Amino acid sequence: MAATYEKIATTTLGSATATVTFNTISGAYTDLVLIGNGSASAGVTLGVRFNSDAGNNYSNTNMYGSGSSAISGRDTSVNQAYFTNWYSTFDGTINMNIQNYSNSTTYKTAIVRGGNAGNYIWASALLWRSTSAITSIQLRADGVTFSIGSTFTLYGILKA
Repeated sequence: MAATYEKIATTTLGSATATVTFNTISGAYTDLVLIGNGSASAGVTLGVRFNSDAGNNYSNTNMYGSGSSAISGRDTSVNQAYFTNWYSTFDGTINMNIQNYSNSTTYKTAIVRGGNAGNYIWASALLWRSTSAITSIQLRADGVTFSIGSTFTLYGILKA
């Protein structure tokens, strides 16, 4: 990573789990970047919640492509922001960029990209309708688990 990125925390799974959480995120950065490498079983829907908010305060717009087909979808007023293909396995990367996460006057947005070169790629735009600063991020594999050995790293982009 560039010198402007500071590693906040890394988690490598020693057992399969349905959630990965980063807590106590300080407001010392301009933006956050979460990188995930790993897998989850078939039928996976990946999502994210901020600050343990399980209210219907999230929206997402998703695009997927496999090289031979494409699909898009949108969810509004849901209890987490969904960002992956809900009908396939997850085996690859997640790159989530959370902009202006500590601003206390605006809703929070994120752009997520990922997939694997042998199967599909996707991109998602997420919205959390809250002006609270993000202090906790929970990745969720609904109905399945992230596999042993999956790695997730949270970076902060340093203020100039």
